[in-house]
Amino acid sequence: MDNTNMLEVFRNKFAQYRKIMNESGEQKAWDTLMKGYPERQRANMGPKITGVSLAKGFASAIDSYKQLGMEMVVADISNKGIDAVLEIQKACPIMEKGIHTQFGFKKPCKVFCEMDIAATEAAFPNIKASILTSMADGSCVCLFKYERPKSK
Repeated sequence: MDNTNMLEVFRNKFAQYRKIMNESGEQKAWDTLMKGYPERQRANMGPKITGVSLAKGFASAIDSYKQLGMEMVVADISNKGIDAVLEIQKACPIMEKGIHTQFGFKKPCKVFCEMDIAATEAAFPNIKASILTSMADGSCVCLFKYERPKSK
């Protein structure tokens, strides 16, 4: 999927979230958009991170992210029996295009990144994921950390 088509996917997700939120509240919007997300996350991420380090798996997705208009850097931070990676996003097409503001959101994080983190943790119970910083809060990058016990 090219960058233009992906921007439309982003817009559609914001539109759907906003519509449900206005009609039934934020929790209903969250719950509705989360339906099936962990399964999709497992299908998309599983093949990339199974049998390899998180760093290697995430690095294999760099080109895919680039096609979406994102600039991703991966840093292996594995330590003390933990397989861990930092995913650094240096470009966010949602922020750059202001797509979230078109639907009345101050920040895109709730609808995209927070949902992505929640879906990842639901899809992979052995992975702990977190957002360490975001461009929406004034940082120069978005920084995500993923960790799991090293396989033996």
